[in-house]
Amino acid sequence: MTGASGGIGRAIAQRLAFDGMSVVAHHGRNAEAATEAVRAITAAGGSAITLQGDVADETEMTALFDTATAQFGGIDVVVHAAGIMPLAPIAEMTLETFDRVQRVNVRGSFIINQLAARQVRSGGAIVNLSTSITRLQMPTYGAYAASKGAVEAMALILARELAGQDVTANTVAPGPTATPLFFAGKPQQAIDHIASLNPMRRLGTPDDIAEVVAFLAGPGRWVNGQVIYANGGAA
Repeated sequence: MTGASGGIGRAIAQRLAFDGMSVVAHHGRNAEAATEAVRAITAAGGSAITLQGDVADETEMTALFDTATAQFGGIDVVVHAAGIMPLAPIAEMTLETFDRVQRVNVRGSFIINQLAARQVRSGGAIVNLSTSITRLQMPTYGAYAASKGAVEAMALILARELAGQDVTANTVAPGPTATPLFFAGKPQQAIDHIASLNPMRRLGTPDDIAEVVAFLAGPGRWVNGQVIYANGGAA
């Protein structure tokens, strides 16, 4: 899975390992966090390795998929959680930042889904991570929401393109989730306000999201070509 060094990604990696899967924990730059995730998995008796690479670089990602196949004999599940989230009002964001968001989040998703579509074995699953911000429409999230809207569209079409291969393709769209990425730069008052808007009166947790991904990656075979909004009823 990509983005295993992040809060949600790490929880997903550990949950999939708990379910008996061998895990490739990908990271972009945070080797320490990905290594900690692998340590936690192996300490619990699971099987995992960590690999680094730029998700928007097709050569590096091809090598990652090849290594996963060589190490574990094939690929049954691909979870794509890697992404970046610089925030700024549309009127103020630089085109350089906008282009960087689209490169990582859109081009990266296209590359990962393309490789997954070619290599995931029959009976497998592809799960992308989007965001409930596409529905919540919060200010400063314009570039990020645009990139994730593209991810959702790609995954919906991919599910139809994989017809007859017994491979599902779905997207999980978390709401505000208690991760370092979410907390970065936000005062406590803003965090409390966002949590109060949820009918459950709290932020989501990485484990909440991992539960949904694990269902789609395992027993949820009749769920296909869907966007699942895992947000406690926020939207």
